[in-house]
Amino acid sequence: MRGTRVAEESLSDLLGGRRAALDATAPVAGFLAGWLAAGRSIAAGSAVALVVALIVAGWRLRRGDRPGAVLAGLLGVVLAALIALRTGHAEDFFLVRLLSNGASALAWVVSIAVRRPLLGLVVGAVLGQRTRWRRDPALLSAYSKGSWVWVGQYLVRLAVFVPLYAAGQVVALGVAQIALTWPLVAACVAVSWWVIRRSLPDGHPGLRHPQAEPSLQS
Repeated sequence: MRGTRVAEESLSDLLGGRRAALDATAPVAGFLAGWLAAGRSIAAGSAVALVVALIVAGWRLRRGDRPGAVLAGLLGVVLAALIALRTGHAEDFFLVRLLSNGASALAWVVSIAVRRPLLGLVVGAVLGQRTRWRRDPALLSAYSKGSWVWVGQYLVRLAVFVPLYAAGQVVALGVAQIALTWPLVAACVAVSWWVIRRSLPDGHPGLRHPQAEPSLQS
């Protein structure tokens, strides 16, 4: 359906689309390149990462991305660099990303527990429904199940990042962060939409047409 396709593309963009993925990959590649080229210098790696982050921020602004999202990505790199410079450990450049994945996993779990799954909130905002979908038990259940896929995304990253961080494997951390950014998000979009479609009962009118419970329709 055309409407479903629009919603899927918008969801992908909001939760880490191709442009936003540059915030999590290009500065990391720059940090690794500078760190290795300068004989494992955190200062050099941080400087290259910040230059790359500024270039990415400028490009995203020229493409019309939201200034708030661009600034958040830039500040994340600045904070990562400051932490690594402060501690003197190159692996700490990845600490912000590790913590953000843990916080994101927790936020998605909480949203499911309080019956306001984040997947539904995002799709509802994209489709202009706000929270009307919550009155549809089938959609509420489908969004909750689909949201678990996104929880799994963050847990996969943590399962990879935490051991590498504990072992101080800087290059492996960088490669893992690059490999587990956009490809993993794209997989989550596809799988979560498959879960939603499989969860909706036969005859349901779809995402654009929430059905309220009979008691709420009267």
